[in-house]
Amino acid sequence: MDKLIKAFTKESATVPAIAILFGLLFGALIMLIGGYDPILAYGSLIKKVFGDSYGFGETIREITPLLLTGLAVAFAFRSGLFNIGAEGQFIMGSLGASIVGIKLSMPWFIHAPLAILAGALLAGLWGGLAGLLKAKWGVNEVITTIMLNWIALFLANYIIAHFLLEPGQQRTYHIHDSASLSYPWLSHLFDNARMHWGTLLALLGPLVFYLILWKTKQGFELRAVGLNPQAAEYAGMNVKRNIIKAMFISGVFAGLAGVIDVLGVFHYQVVAASSSGYGFDGIAVSLLGGNHPLGVLLAAALFGTLSYGAAGMSFGADVPPEIIRIVIGSVIFFVASPGIIRWVLRSFKSKRKKGEVI
Repeated sequence: MDKLIKAFTKESATVPAIAILFGLLFGALIMLIGGYDPILAYGSLIKKVFGDSYGFGETIREITPLLLTGLAVAFAFRSGLFNIGAEGQFIMGSLGASIVGIKLSMPWFIHAPLAILAGALLAGLWGGLAGLLKAKWGVNEVITTIMLNWIALFLANYIIAHFLLEPGQQRTYHIHDSASLSYPWLSHLFDNARMHWGTLLALLGPLVFYLILWKTKQGFELRAVGLNPQAAEYAGMNVKRNIIKAMFISGVFAGLAGVIDVLGVFHYQVVAASSSGYGFDGIAVSLLGGNHPLGVLLAAALFGTLSYGAAGMSFGADVPPEIIRIVIGSVIFFVASPGIIRWVLRSFKSKRKKGEVI
């Protein structure tokens, strides 16, 4: 864990931290222009998140899928790929877990792990399909993953509508209790917030990410292919196979987000007109976290806190929920423009040195 932290600090946490501050300040400026009180708004956000155990528990619940989808996108980035298909992989993970959770009945110590495994594998295969198209035919993964998002949505809707819907309802049957990741006493600890064991599974994600990429031969190959495919191939690495593996593992991370959302939070699915958005938000989380597992964990915590706390800003300070998106968008803008932050830091340091000389 010490090495994990050192590796992150080597990549410098200063620039993202200042970028977040700038984003919050810019959001405050927008609120002032709109006639809202930014101090009251941010105070209401904090109160919504930390004011009681229910709000804190729901914030953790919101952070959990963002962490996994952020890791999914970051893993692909580290391997030289751009996975915009985390949303579709999230959907396929939800679908796989739902099928096993609804159609099968068995002891919990078999049922729950099997449902998790089914969702993760289905999502991994969905991600691996994009990797296969790129490796075998050179099809750009950005295009294929975007298209696979829509295919996943409509395919899931078809399967749900024709095979899983409860008669007379617009939702599927509930998953069996033996496949559930939520337990009453765990929710009671947070005043009936929708807490579940999937959060613990998600917290293992950054560690697994780190171990795979930095502590295994396979991870070294994935990073080498990501940095320079030609050099990796010259060194004897199978570039095509590594592309497929990278997208498969990335899909597994995103699929697990969908798995725990179904098994731990809702316990059923509906025919959806649109996707949840967790996969697309995962791109922002990955960017904020610098594609590093520890950074993604911190970015997911920030993103989830802002997302859940938006309701507090709306009710407590009468700020439209869209303002929170402006704040998040501002943070992403500054993080994606490190040159601006470094220029500000250089200017500050030069002025400070001049002051010391004078």
